[in-house]
Amino acid sequence: MDISKISQEQKEQMDALKDAIVTIDLEKARDVAEKIIEQNIDPRIVIKYPIAEAAEILGKKFDCGEIFLGNLVMAGDLIEEVVAVLEKHIPLDQLEKKKVIVIAAVQGDIHSVGKNLVSTMLRASGFGVCDIGVDVNSSVIIQKAREVKADMIALSSLLTTTMPYQKEVIDDLVSMGLRKNFKIIIGGGPVTRDYAEKIGADGYAKDAIEAVEEARRLLA
Repeated sequence: MDISKISQEQKEQMDALKDAIVTIDLEKARDVAEKIIEQNIDPRIVIKYPIAEAAEILGKKFDCGEIFLGNLVMAGDLIEEVVAVLEKHIPLDQLEKKKVIVIAAVQGDIHSVGKNLVSTMLRASGFGVCDIGVDVNSSVIIQKAREVKADMIALSSLLTTTMPYQKEVIDDLVSMGLRKNFKIIIGGGPVTRDYAEKIGADGYAKDAIEAVEEARRLLA
């Protein structure tokens, strides 16, 4: 996957795809994706660069209020569709296995907006995401992580009263001898990096953009 070998014409097509995703233009994105395939551009380069860059731009636009959650969800769906088209043209032995992340709002916490945003951004950034909802107890989270062979567990808490349940998941993994099987990332309004370190989490994110950065760092 050597991007330096991309011609100017091919680069223009990749830039066009990035623009189509950022403007959430599904028809144009489909059209450009087909042209990219016709030009025999390595789909892995397209996924790694213009698509990943578009997802980052969209996250920043949401963060500063230029677009709303609905727009971001639409963009995430668009990216998934385009990636699916491109992946069909990658030989099976070259297809990278997606890192899988189980995400949930912990027991007692019914807030979903922040968690949904993180899920959308992670999917748009190429991760396989298993979102199991809100108010989920530790045993269910761990069971699902084992079932889907997750690489990471992401835990959301928007209430100080539910933050101890983030720690409970980690403690339960330790007691079950499974702690080394999963990276743990936590976040939510009252959560801090100091708290994440205190309870033994591997990472912390204050928002969806940081969640993607932390996931990339921890699962590299």
